[in-house]
Amino acid sequence: MTYLTVPWKGEYVRGERPEGCILCAVREGADPDYEVYRNDHTMVVLNIYPYNPGHLLIIPLRHVETLADLRSDERGSFYTLMERSVQLLEEVFTPKGFNIGINQGVFSGASIPHLHAHVVPRYPNEMGFMDIAAGTRIQLEPLDTVVEKLRARRDILAGDQGTG
Repeated sequence: MTYLTVPWKGEYVRGERPEGCILCAVREGADPDYEVYRNDHTMVVLNIYPYNPGHLLIIPLRHVETLADLRSDERGSFYTLMERSVQLLEEVFTPKGFNIGINQGVFSGASIPHLHAHVVPRYPNEMGFMDIAAGTRIQLEPLDTVVEKLRARRDILAGDQGTG
């Protein structure tokens, strides 16, 4: 078996997290360096433990645990930012596909009880599903570089694609 060392994830694995909900802490500014965009109901942040460069999380600002808990205005914002995140990643990283998913409930694999969606760009010749499922991750580009590239085109997330 092959192992890749990811020392910065040790704190998370050991449970060294803020009290309460980690995504609510992110909403309140716990990790502002990787916020890409926010509107009145939803925020888009870079996943700090990404599967690929540009792996985004779409997070409702209000703490909710299920899709059914979203109000209609929150639901519209949540889905719109998922769609626009795909557009943003297509422009910035030109992936060849996406994994878009929500793990709802602990038995689905959700480790955080705050609804969020993953938008993961996918590329040719990357590791296959079994490699990913086995727990191997490769950090191809520093997170600071990735978030700056995404922020430079956050107009896409705002719905104003003409300004660049």
